[in-house]
Amino acid sequence: MTPPNSKSQERPAQSANGILMLLVGLGLILAAPVVLAVVAVKIVAVILAATLVSIGLFVLCGLYALQPNEAMAILLFGDYRGTDRKTGLHWVLPWYTRTKISLRARNITSDTLKVNDKRGNPVEIAANVVWRVSDSAQALFDVDDYQAFVDIQVDTGLRDIASHYAYDHGEQVEGEESELTLRADAEDVAERLGVELAKRVAIAGITIDEARLAHLAYAPEIAGAMLRRQQAEAILSARRLIVRGAVGMVESALNDLGERGVVHLDEDRKAAMVSNLLVVLCADREAQPVVNTGTLYG
Repeated sequence: MTPPNSKSQERPAQSANGILMLLVGLGLILAAPVVLAVVAVKIVAVILAATLVSIGLFVLCGLYALQPNEAMAILLFGDYRGTDRKTGLHWVLPWYTRTKISLRARNITSDTLKVNDKRGNPVEIAANVVWRVSDSAQALFDVDDYQAFVDIQVDTGLRDIASHYAYDHGEQVEGEESELTLRADAEDVAERLGVELAKRVAIAGITIDEARLAHLAYAPEIAGAMLRRQQAEAILSARRLIVRGAVGMVESALNDLGERGVVHLDEDRKAAMVSNLLVVLCADREAQPVVNTGTLYG
């Protein structure tokens, strides 16, 4: 007998040809009317016919059919005798207990969870996980309900993974730009989630084929503030790009003027020209020209 709380392991079960046993069972049942007609003694004929029908029904009760990616766990009075994975019609003794289990890939989308990311910001997150049963004995005998077990482990694993990452790079402190984030590195986060879930559900004989983030957003109570922060960061980034380009253009203009000898500028005039060009290039609105009829110095 298998000791309690030990790890189960799937092994192949022995079964007979179901087509042959189907013919035997039907043959026994169809033989009953022939016996009634042939045997002269009615009591004996009835007893024989009833016996044949009973044996035929007994044989038919041992039949079971399996489709592709289905398995049948077979037990004898609670003792695990193996799992049949062969497709088609099979037969075992009727007093064997049979439990069918699907080996097909299954898809689960977790509930949207509200968790705190690495920076303590509340975020909403959900995952889509593709899983399948790889060991029927572990799935049936090592956990109480393997489907509920997978659901709970997906939620637990997702909460744990989300707490190890910041939502995005804007939430990180200086010097941590290379750190992975939930929004920018979703593929890497999903890969780690799949590895973590595989460890968690291995006890139930479950294999994780794929894990992906299905939903990711800031929680409603901070979504407005975070949107304004992201907008401000976008404006600052655009401003930096504009100023960098404007400085390059001014430098190029001064170099061209000096090389071609178009005009000779002293330091004060260069400073005024740089100031005017930067105002024109970096302004939000079109620059309004001002005609100066005097000189730069008065």
